[in-house]
Amino acid sequence: MKLQLSNKTFYKRHNNELIKYIVNKKSLHIFAYDSFTKIDENLSEKLSFDIQNIKKNFKEINKKYEVVVLTDVIEQVDDINLLMSEIKKIMKNDGKLVLSSINPKYYLLIKIFEILKLKQKNQKFSYIHNKKIDKVVNGFGFEYIHSSSKQIFPFKLFNFGNILNLLLESVFFFFNIGIKTYSVFRIQSDIHKEKKLKTIIVPAKNEEGNLEILFSRIPKHESYEIIFSIGKSSDKTLDIANKIQQFNTFHNVVVIEQTKNGKANAVWEALDISKGEFIAILDADISVEPELIPEFFKILEENKADFVNGTRLIYEMEHGAMRYLNKLGNRLFQYLISKVLRVDLTDSLCGTKVFKKDLILNIKWWQNTYNLHDPFGDFDLLFSSIVTGDKVLELPVHYKTRIYGNTQISRFRDGYKLFRYMFKSYLVFTTSKNKISY
Repeated sequence: MKLQLSNKTFYKRHNNELIKYIVNKKSLHIFAYDSFTKIDENLSEKLSFDIQNIKKNFKEINKKYEVVVLTDVIEQVDDINLLMSEIKKIMKNDGKLVLSSINPKYYLLIKIFEILKLKQKNQKFSYIHNKKIDKVVNGFGFEYIHSSSKQIFPFKLFNFGNILNLLLESVFFFFNIGIKTYSVFRIQSDIHKEKKLKTIIVPAKNEEGNLEILFSRIPKHESYEIIFSIGKSSDKTLDIANKIQQFNTFHNVVVIEQTKNGKANAVWEALDISKGEFIAILDADISVEPELIPEFFKILEENKADFVNGTRLIYEMEHGAMRYLNKLGNRLFQYLISKVLRVDLTDSLCGTKVFKKDLILNIKWWQNTYNLHDPFGDFDLLFSSIVTGDKVLELPVHYKTRIYGNTQISRFRDGYKLFRYMFKSYLVFTTSKNKISY
């Protein structure tokens, strides 16, 4: 009787890992004909790839995709240049490419398993180091976003294997020893230079003395949709917002009253009615200068990023703008997040964030899938963008002292919630998914 280790669990986890890149996207999953794949066809179109005839695979494709995923293909083709050239033809101008490959660290072990006939022998594999693949892909106008590896123990073994794999992944995440690697790229182009409708969301509670000043400082280079999302206030914040809406003659001002509490909810309810292709979150306390908003939008217009995060920790802050313990906590958060997300960030909790409208569906997917509670919305916005393969850039801002009212953040209560969120999201980013969820 021949004993052979099954690859079913390995590819099941792999397919679950791919879902985050293709959910809510028009995508194509290209895989070697002998690979095990069971991605729901409602999520992605599939193409079983003929390694011997690269051009033939693309001959009848007459549509453009937002995401193209390659599984077990890049290792087997003889002409990577031709493959990349053909793939670019079927991708949208702001599309993303996900390359899934075998970690070259496992080359010897895999060969031993094949010799001992414990594993099905691959017809033809060249284990290419990720850095070499990156250089080839970059030469075709693809910009590197990030990479990761998953699966250290690729077998189920009556669920014991799932538990062991989760433990190993979470402990050894930073050593890149997962069997399967994932590299994400985006096409470099300047397609967004045409004018697009832009929305500025201003969550406000007890900000009566700030709203009119903030509104007067929003530049009039072009007309924005400005949504004031007003929480239940003890002052006249709502009255001031309605007054601005009544007497404004340039911007399209919308005023809504929150149905629930919290800044995060104020943002989510405003997102549900927003019409802009590019969306900015701007806190009502004027701690970040409203005059900078066009600079944020410009980065998206030039397609240099999908998400722009404000950072308060580059320039010297105005005296009294942030309490010492808050500043210390912010630096700790950004350090931990940069390590877990593998994206260099200097400030994860700045309230000024600007992103493409496509992110809204990804935010809801992130929240529904992982059930994490973010009291401010900053982590939900940032994490959902990074986990789905968006490119994130930071823009330094001068952080000012508020001129009216008091901060509504509890450093200990809310800090505890954010640390709890961080711990749960660490497992999301570092471990494989054993069940499909979307």
